[in-house]
Amino acid sequence: MATDNGQPPRGGFAGLVPELLVVDIEASLRFWIDGLGFTIAYQRTESKFAYLERPEGAQIMLCQRWGKWETGPMEMPFGRGAMFQIHVEATEPVQKALEALGIPLHEGPREVWRQWGDREGGNREIFVLDPNGYLIMMTEELGERPLSPKDEV
Repeated sequence: MATDNGQPPRGGFAGLVPELLVVDIEASLRFWIDGLGFTIAYQRTESKFAYLERPEGAQIMLCQRWGKWETGPMEMPFGRGAMFQIHVEATEPVQKALEALGIPLHEGPREVWRQWGDREGGNREIFVLDPNGYLIMMTEELGERPLSPKDEV
């Protein structure tokens, strides 16, 4: 039996870690590692499974489809109705890595300011589809600011 390589994520296991079923684990690993900047915390190559993490703490699991855990028909694009938001230090290096791989953005970059309470927070966002059709939003925080008087209700 092959052994696992790697170790648990550096910051411990996150409270919620999605596991994405993929068609080709190698193609997905290239996208998530070379394009989005994740690293392998550990993997089980015999199971075609990898547990990935980013330095900021985002974690995701990838597993090549083999029938188990499929609760209904799997049709491309996968992930319809779901979007995965990943906070990163900066979106520009991710965008450049995707461009170098020839992977187009689905949308962005864009700057968005959203209100919560008496403040608003800003994000720079880029959107991309992974090789299986999962929608990924990479977001960089731009800070917070008080609402301007015209924004207050």
